[in-house]
Amino acid sequence: MRITPLDIQQKQFPVKFRGFDDEEVDSFLEVVREEMEELLRDNASLREEVKRLEKQLKELKNMESTLKDTLLAAQQMVEEYKNTAQKDAELVKKEAELRAEEIIRESHDKVIKIHEDIADLKGIRRHFKEEVKRLIESHMGMLDFDKEREEETSHEI
Repeated sequence: MRITPLDIQQKQFPVKFRGFDDEEVDSFLEVVREEMEELLRDNASLREEVKRLEKQLKELKNMESTLKDTLLAAQQMVEEYKNTAQKDAELVKKEAELRAEEIIRESHDKVIKIHEDIADLKGIRRHFKEEVKRLIESHMGMLDFDKEREEETSHEI
């Protein structure tokens, strides 16, 4: 059975021969009652504090859980961004390498075309020289022929 401050205040002891001093007992019971009231108030206050702290602890645990989840999500996003950036960089690098290979191939093809054009021009020049030489020889032959005819005509006269 629980004893309340009211129980203490209302407690009556039977009086016996050469019993306790009533005023002293009452005074002591009053002190005990006051102490018990204070203890009960403190106990109630502490219970409220425990409830408040438990509620706060629960909220903090929820916040911790939320923060952990948020941190994990942020880390995953960072990893995804990092992987995406790395893939993008590799793609840009591959595209640059392909473009460089294409430029080199085009340049190589142009060099080959230029060499072919030079060879063609050399052939044309050689052919032109031969044609000019034949033309000159032909004209020289005509000039010689004309000269001989003039000499023959000048000897006959």
